[in-house]
Amino acid sequence: MKQDTILTRKNAMSVAGMALITALITLVLMALSGLTGGYSTQGAMERSGAITLPIIVHLSTVIPAVLLGPVVLLRKKGDASHRLLGRTWSVLMLVTAIASAFIHAPGAGILGTGYSPIHFFTLWTLICIPLAVWLARKGHIDEHRRMMGGLYVGLLVAGAFSFIPGRFMGNLVFG
Repeated sequence: MKQDTILTRKNAMSVAGMALITALITLVLMALSGLTGGYSTQGAMERSGAITLPIIVHLSTVIPAVLLGPVVLLRKKGDASHRLLGRTWSVLMLVTAIASAFIHAPGAGILGTGYSPIHFFTLWTLICIPLAVWLARKGHIDEHRRMMGGLYVGLLVAGAFSFIPGRFMGNLVFG
């Protein structure tokens, strides 16, 4: 077996373990959110009369992530500034994803779980950010670049879906 392959058997086990741990953490957070009544976008606002903490955290991290993404993706790669900006973007994305696990409408969504298809991006982000960082540290820059670029495109697509009428951002912008 060649040593220069991206995923050796030992590394594959490490990546699989990291993915499993990330998935379990996400499921636990989603279960806790469901047990506490959830923080749905419109429903929570109607019950509380205010925007909930998970929505505030989500918006306060996703907006800078959208703005910082092109800076990281389009500037010179590999230097200290790129690493600092990339780490900042990664943390913003991880916090955004974790906060999104607490934003749902109990009784609605996929099979009544309260989670919509957009929440698949939560799990995907929590798996891909650590994997992309690992790839960069192992010197697999092309794979790292593709993964981070894909995550940014996914962020934009998920963001576009949040503006659908009936969702919080859609109602906020379009009335």
